[in-house]
Amino acid sequence: MKFLFFPLLLGGLLVNAQSKKELIAKTQQLSAEVEALKKQIDELKKPKTADLNDQHKKASYALGILVSKNLKMQGGDSLDYESLTYGIRDVFKEELLQLEPQEAAMFVQIYMQQAMQAKIEKAKAVGVAFLAENKTKAGVIETASGLQYKIITSGSGKKPTASNRVTVHYTGKLLDGTTFDSSVERGEPATFGVNEVIAGWTEALQLMREGDRWILFLPSELAYGEQGAGGQIPPHSVLVFEVELIKVN
Repeated sequence: MKFLFFPLLLGGLLVNAQSKKELIAKTQQLSAEVEALKKQIDELKKPKTADLNDQHKKASYALGILVSKNLKMQGGDSLDYESLTYGIRDVFKEELLQLEPQEAAMFVQIYMQQAMQAKIEKAKAVGVAFLAENKTKAGVIETASGLQYKIITSGSGKKPTASNRVTVHYTGKLLDGTTFDSSVERGEPATFGVNEVIAGWTEALQLMREGDRWILFLPSELAYGEQGAGGQIPPHSVLVFEVELIKVN
């Protein structure tokens, strides 16, 4: 009986060994397939660049930039660009449109109005929250108009009046740190009338002396308000300026 048991045991071990070998081989195969899939996914995630080898493609890409920037400025940040490209594709290829042009025009008008209003409300809320917190910080002074400023360097020269012209160096930034204008970067100070600039500047300059360097925090009401400016300053933006009063002319 024991002699019959040994071949059976040996056969079982051989079967188990073969099964383990097949399992290892299958595991290795699956691992290789997973790695290959990972590489494919990584390739798909890489940003693709446009082919600008001829003037038509370059003009198309340039128009895409301009249209997109314009849409974002109008509150279209939430637009789905893939759906946007489908709409463009269907028109250019003369495919069956999923919306009639008249219906599309009405829908876009309502959508963009709502999107712009949402963007305005968000900008207002961000500005109000920033100013409320900022005025509690050490060294920040707030005037009755809502202008906030912080003295970096104190000068001892003349104070300008509303009728004076002044020469200043300045850098203007949005709350996200984006620089939209800078005489410092241009390497040349600016000269203008105290009453020829935005309200926040007119007020602040008359509080400063020659040699002063201040940081100004302007509520949108003392800056460019609901209109914004130059495509770089969105509506209802709180602005931050570093200003050095060089000379009262």
